[in-house]
Amino acid sequence: MKQQLRILCPTQHLGFVPFQEKSFWTGAQTLPDYYCCDSGGNTVGPVPLGSDTSVSLYEWQKHDLELMLLASRKQGVPLIIGSSGDTGTNSRVDLFVDLVKRLALKHGLAPFKVVYFYSQVSKDFLREKLEQGVVIKGLDEHPPLTLEALDQTERVVAVAGVHPFVKALEMGADVIIGGRSSDVAIFASPAIYEGFPEPLAYALGRVLESAALCAEPSSPNETVIGAITDEDVRITPMHPQQRCTIDSVAGYVLYNRPQPLHEYLVGGMLDISECQYDQYDDNTTRVTGAAFIPSNGKIQVKLEGAGKIGERFIGIVGLKVPAAIQQITTLLESVQHRVEEYYSGKEYQLLWNVYGDHEIFPDHDSCKDQTSHEICILLEGIAETEQMAEEITLLASRHITSTHACDKILWHTFPGPLRIQSVLPAPPLYKWTIQHTIVVDHPMELFELHEFMME
Repeated sequence: MKQQLRILCPTQHLGFVPFQEKSFWTGAQTLPDYYCCDSGGNTVGPVPLGSDTSVSLYEWQKHDLELMLLASRKQGVPLIIGSSGDTGTNSRVDLFVDLVKRLALKHGLAPFKVVYFYSQVSKDFLREKLEQGVVIKGLDEHPPLTLEALDQTERVVAVAGVHPFVKALEMGADVIIGGRSSDVAIFASPAIYEGFPEPLAYALGRVLESAALCAEPSSPNETVIGAITDEDVRITPMHPQQRCTIDSVAGYVLYNRPQPLHEYLVGGMLDISECQYDQYDDNTTRVTGAAFIPSNGKIQVKLEGAGKIGERFIGIVGLKVPAAIQQITTLLESVQHRVEEYYSGKEYQLLWNVYGDHEIFPDHDSCKDQTSHEICILLEGIAETEQMAEEITLLASRHITSTHACDKILWHTFPGPLRIQSVLPAPPLYKWTIQHTIVVDHPMELFELHEFMME
C-alpha cells in the first residue's frame, strides 16, 4: 500500500468552461497517481436530463477530456470521470466513450482498458416497484413517488457511490467513464480502492470535487492536487498565485449545501463536524477528523428525474419611459390580463424578469430605494406547442410596448420602448419530477458495467 496517494482535479465541471491549461500542466508535472474529474450534476438544472442533452459544448468537453487523457496515458495512471456529459445518462456516457476512442486513435494512445457504467434507471422498473407497494421516499419535503409523477418523467438516473468506480479499478481499468455519480465518490473511490481510511477518503472527495474553488482567490477552472495519507488530507493549488488556506478550505466544504456538516452517500454518511483545518505550508491546508458512519440497515440510492413542462419562447423588451418604469408592476399585471383574455381556457405560462428593478438578489439589494432610469424585461412564454408559446410571448411583448397596454399609463411607442421585432425560440422547459431515494439490496444493483480494450 502507498504511504500517500495524490489525485489531480483540473476543474469543477469538465467541459462547462475549458479549464486553464497552465495550472493543469504544472500539476501534471508532479506526476499524480490519478486524474479525476466530475462532469455534471443537478446544479445544471432539469433541462439537460429531461431533454437528454448537454449544457457543456462538445468542443469544450473534448478539450478537457483530451488533455486529461493525454497526461494520464503518458504517465500510465488511471483517469476517472463521473456524471459524464452533465447528466450521466446513457447517451452522455456513450458520448464520452466515443470521445475517448476518437482521441486514442488521434494520438495513438492504445492499448489501454476502458470501463464504463450506466446509471439510467428504467421507468418500467420503477413502475413495477410502485405497483408492488414499494415506497420510494422523497427528499427535501417531496412526497413519496407516485405513478402520476413517474408518468410526467422523461428519464431517471441513479446517483452512484464509490462502488462502480472501485469495481472498475478492480477490473484493471485505465480509463473509467461513469454515469451519474456523487461528486464526492468520484474522488473518494481511488483512495478507498488503494486502502486508505474511508473517512479520510470521503473527506478528500468533499474538498477536491470543485478544483480550486477551495483556494483563494477561488476559481473552479484551475487545477488542485489532493493528497491522502493514513492520517490526513492535504489540498494544494497549482496556480502560483493561489493558496489553500484554512479559511478557504473550511469555507468551501460548507458551501452550497443544506446540511453542510453531513453528506449522505450510498452506504453511509460523511460527518465533517469534528474536522480540523491546519495550515500545512504556505499553499497547502491539512484536514483531519472526518468520520464516516455506515448505513444502518438497507442501502439507499438517490434517484433524479425530470419531466417536460412545455415548449418555450423568449422576448426582450427595453423601457426608458419614467411613467412606465414607476408603474411597472401595474403595467405587467395589465399585460398578463390581456393575454389571459385572449387565451382563456388554454394551458400556458407567462413569466418575466425585470432587470434594473432589483431583480438580482432582491433581498440583498442595497439600492432598493433607487428607481432605475431604464429597465429590461425578459419574457418567457411556455405552452404545449411551439406555435402557442411563440404567440403568447409575442403578444405580451407587443402589449408592453403598446400605447394602450395600460389605461393608467400613456406614452408614445417610440423612441421610449425598445423591443426586438420577433421573439426567440428557447429550449423546452423541464422540471424536477423525481428527487427521491430507493432502497436496494446491493450498492451495484442499479449500475451496469461494461469494458473493452482500446487496441
